[in-house]
Amino acid sequence: MSEFSELVKSIAKSREYVRDFYIYGFKSREDFDRKSARTYDNERRRLESWLAPYVKSDYNGAVKNVYLSINTNMLPYNPLYRVFEAKSFTDNDIMLHFYLIDILDGGRQMTADELADEIAKRYEAEIEIQLVRKKANEYVSEGILGSEKAGRRMYYFLLPDKKLTGGTARQLDTAVSFFQLEAPLGFIGYSIMKSRGFSNDWFLMKHGYFAHALEDEILLLLLTAINGHNIVRLKTQSNKGAVSHTPQNVEIFPLKIFVSTRTGRRFLCVYYPNARRLSTIRLDHIKEVTLMSETFDYDKYSAVLRRNISKCFGLSFSGMEREDTIKLTLRINEPYELFVLKRLETEGRGGKITRTADNTYTYEITVFDGNEMMPWIKTFTGRIISFESSSEYLRAKFYRDIELMAKMYGIGEG
Repeated sequence: MSEFSELVKSIAKSREYVRDFYIYGFKSREDFDRKSARTYDNERRRLESWLAPYVKSDYNGAVKNVYLSINTNMLPYNPLYRVFEAKSFTDNDIMLHFYLIDILDGGRQMTADELADEIAKRYEAEIEIQLVRKKANEYVSEGILGSEKAGRRMYYFLLPDKKLTGGTARQLDTAVSFFQLEAPLGFIGYSIMKSRGFSNDWFLMKHGYFAHALEDEILLLLLTAINGHNIVRLKTQSNKGAVSHTPQNVEIFPLKIFVSTRTGRRFLCVYYPNARRLSTIRLDHIKEVTLMSETFDYDKYSAVLRRNISKCFGLSFSGMEREDTIKLTLRINEPYELFVLKRLETEGRGGKITRTADNTYTYEITVFDGNEMMPWIKTFTGRIISFESSSEYLRAKFYRDIELMAKMYGIGEG
């Protein structure tokens, strides 16, 4: 039976519920069919304990819908960072923290065996040597302890506390205030801000993409893999279609992280060695990341990415075996609609723009996946004279969509 606790060992499950409540919202208990009703109740109660000021509810008839209401441009920090502060711990975790700091204070260096013996002698606490060694190694990775090998023995020691003071610290406080609100992995800045006891009094973000902070744990592992050129095993699960509840496990070569300037959504660009192709995966579709010990030739596949990215209108490589050529002819009323021409130049991803007659321009581009361009092309509806493509599918799709739109608005009837 699933018991309620405000703290969690892993945020993987809670991440999905927080995202659903925040992004999709207005869901009732019956809408969460992935787990039991008890699991839903526990996750909702956690959410309410972490984010109480932002939890709202409404009724649709007799059904209660719960959602998160967060006004990003009015907040000096991202409240979703509270999710990362809810990691569970054991009694030994707490005791060992103070035991190790106290014993190693004063410059002492000791092995895990010696630390365990000293803990038993000084505090009359019996803690297994393996647990002491695990905690010591964890603190080495976090920069609290240092380690040094002498022969076959590993010695641990307390690293000096490096604290900034005076004007330098105050200047960095301002930088941290901006970092924690805007940058990926901003939770680090948020933690520094809390530990130093200051608040963000300078910055607010008009368009803050707070929900993407839920993926920072995934992002950190991916950046570690990219930096170390490690092969990665991913567990992914799409939110769309019939396979949305079926996790997929794949091994990939991670190459680069891309961020949408429009939505803030983050994507991992990868190379699939078995399929021998490039692709992208949304970070919010990645559930687990496992770094493999094997590495890959990062420079080789990064060069493949650089050669091909110029032919992506967005981030789709689906047509690498073929290319779609698109030619769009527009009527632009000169000189009053030159802003449309400016849009073609700034948003057209390097497409060729030619003035073919008075008030008439053509835009031509060759891309891997022309279908990815269709939403952007349709924003010029009303100015489009003709649409041509090397893909018969795209050409038919464009004119079919235009006809359907005309019928919806009753254009051409009567």
